[in-house]
Amino acid sequence: MRFIRNICIFCSIVMSVQGWAPKQPEERELTTNCSNMSLRRVPADLTPTTTTLDLSYNLLFQIQSSDFHSVSKLKVLILCHNRIQQLDIKAFEFNKELRYLDLSYNRLKIVTCYPLAGLRHLDLSFNDFDTVPVCEETGNMSHLEILGLSGAKIQKSDFQKIAHLHLNTVFLGLKTLSHYEEGSLPILNTVKLHIVLPMNTNFWVLLHDGIKTSKILEMTNIDGKSQFGSYEMQRNLSLENAKTSILLLNKVDLLWDDLLLIFQFVWHMSVQYFHIQNVAFGGNVCLDHNSFDYSNTVMRAIKLEEVHFRVFNIPQDRVYLLFTKMDIENLTISDAQMPHMLFPNYPTRFQYLNFANNVLTDALFEKPIQLPHLKTLVLKGNKLETLSLVSYFANNTSLKHLDLSQNLLQHENSENCSWPETLITMNLSSNKFSDSVFRCLPRSIQILDLNNNKIQSVPTAIIHLESLRELNVALNFLTDLPACSHFRRLSLLNIEMNLILSPSQEFFQSCQEVKILNAGRNPFRCTCELRDFIQLEKNSEGMLVGWSDSYICEYPLNLKGTQLKDIHLPELSCNTALLIFVIVVIMLSLGVTVAFCCFHFDLLWYIRMLSQWTQTWHRVRKTTQERLKRNVQFHAFISYSEHDSLWVKNELIPNLEKEDGSILICLHERNFDPSKSVTENIINCTEKSYKSIFVLSPNFVQSEWCHYELFFAHHKLVHENSDYIILILLEPIPLYCIPTRYHKLKALMEEQTCLEWPKDRRKCGLFWANLRAALNVSLSETREMCELQTLAELNEESRGSTVSLIKTDCL
Repeated sequence: MRFIRNICIFCSIVMSVQGWAPKQPEERELTTNCSNMSLRRVPADLTPTTTTLDLSYNLLFQIQSSDFHSVSKLKVLILCHNRIQQLDIKAFEFNKELRYLDLSYNRLKIVTCYPLAGLRHLDLSFNDFDTVPVCEETGNMSHLEILGLSGAKIQKSDFQKIAHLHLNTVFLGLKTLSHYEEGSLPILNTVKLHIVLPMNTNFWVLLHDGIKTSKILEMTNIDGKSQFGSYEMQRNLSLENAKTSILLLNKVDLLWDDLLLIFQFVWHMSVQYFHIQNVAFGGNVCLDHNSFDYSNTVMRAIKLEEVHFRVFNIPQDRVYLLFTKMDIENLTISDAQMPHMLFPNYPTRFQYLNFANNVLTDALFEKPIQLPHLKTLVLKGNKLETLSLVSYFANNTSLKHLDLSQNLLQHENSENCSWPETLITMNLSSNKFSDSVFRCLPRSIQILDLNNNKIQSVPTAIIHLESLRELNVALNFLTDLPACSHFRRLSLLNIEMNLILSPSQEFFQSCQEVKILNAGRNPFRCTCELRDFIQLEKNSEGMLVGWSDSYICEYPLNLKGTQLKDIHLPELSCNTALLIFVIVVIMLSLGVTVAFCCFHFDLLWYIRMLSQWTQTWHRVRKTTQERLKRNVQFHAFISYSEHDSLWVKNELIPNLEKEDGSILICLHERNFDPSKSVTENIINCTEKSYKSIFVLSPNFVQSEWCHYELFFAHHKLVHENSDYIILILLEPIPLYCIPTRYHKLKALMEEQTCLEWPKDRRKCGLFWANLRAALNVSLSETREMCELQTLAELNEESRGSTVSLIKTDCL
């Protein structure tokens, strides 16, 4: 109750104090909340700029004249629920801007009046006044809109002082009422009158006068001890000058017959809207609808909410028919645990029926009901099970709006449905519908709510819902967005909290009219299939409701919890045709580029030479010292034809034997021993050289000595199984031009790669690099290894009976 009251307080503040007026930029309002702090005095350190001060639910018992001097800007002051016994309104004389003052629920007995000209809301209800605290100064508050009063005695003279004020609301919060002078309330000039009755109050007199007082009359706490007159006396009461058109009764606890008397009394008054909330009735049901006079009324709507029966055996024809025979426009009986409802056997004028939150079953529609003018039917929260029964009932009405939510409704494919063509809104949420429900829908439907059912898909073979504009299928088991081929006017779709992984393309193609889509809180699979859905928000900003907090990836696991807006799915990776096209274009471009390079820059030659250099460098690194255990004196022995001597002396030798002397070359004209034969010199040179280089040309083929040199080198190559021979192709030699006797040369040229001498001088650097890499070995390490091997062999032989000849050809 405290929470509700606080809400009402601040709503009243906004309405009555601020008056919805726009605030100026320079205004700085400060709210100070000192509520429920067990304060016994008003705090002395209040901020001077405070505009709203809440001191409710404390222990204040006295207000000093100096308590609020420091807060001259104060507009709202709440002092309710304290222990204040007396008050001098003059204590607020320095608060010129005060608009709202609440002193309700105190112990006030005496109030000294003082005119607060700007006050709009004054509440003195639920205090201990003997008489209503209205004085001449109160009548001078011309801006007063809401006035709360209390008093044990109510007299005409009290209200005469404020009769000229045009009030919006008068609230009488009465703790006790020992005396009421009839005719007092009609003196008030107010739009709304709200009376909270104490126990044992003459309810009837106050109701009688209240109807003459205001357009809106609300009365609370009407119990069985209220003083009711006889039925005939109430019928004879004269109610001239009745003003009330809206009557509200709260917390009503009466006998059924007393409640019936109230209905009969109000029926002939000016009341058009009669609302009873939180009502309980019991006792014997003596009076019934047969004794009720239904004539001469302006009543349009009756509303009963939170009805509690204290009678176990209710004669339905006396209770239910009482209401349905009233033949008014609007009837509401909700939260009444009502198991059934009876209607007369003739057409009625009902346009609005609300039987929400009862226990109605399909038995409601077993007998024909004649409601030709019915526009709205609310059967929310009941026990209905068969949708087709409802359809046949509705077909005899002019129904536009139907609420069947929170029932047990189902529909089988074998059941036929027949709906009126006027029906445009249906709420079928929170039932047990499956996919077959779409076969039992009216063609004219425009707004359809199927939230919280068991729908797994929208069937393609359904009737065409051409008029459907809004569809709510949230909280179901749908795995895809529905296509709009059967409802092309759909503009709003709610499909949140389903099982959608990746929306299909059919939705985007057929649902062009959808302007609002709520598809959040689905287990999205963030792959390429979701790319069009993500683009949907970018292309039509604001279309997706709840974007982007409600749109989160569930799959794959590495993206779980990531918002869809943070997912990047490029077009190239998602479009297979585009990917193939790009690959083909790249391959063609690469092929054209390679062909151009090969043709214009002789790229193939560079690649072949680079490959040779790389292979040679790896072979040299992998060559073990065991393969070099011989008497090596030169890096290379060069064999060439005398006709190619100029190239050898001018090109080959200078580029290999540079100033550093890192490469030693063996040439026949400077290294052959004259005392030995040519053949013996060739054998010795090949044995003492790490490699043998053969400069091939047509002249080489014609040289007999070159053939010998190649023969011995090839014999060593086969014997030691090493990369011993290096072939330099100085000029091209077709294989068919090589004589048959040079079969070894032909075999070497077929098996071994030749270093081709480039005609382009720019390529010579790579040629020499390849050649020097093939000869890159340290002869000093080779000699040391050879010496160690010789000593090892001597030690082995010394153990035998014979001594071998020591090798003396190691340097």
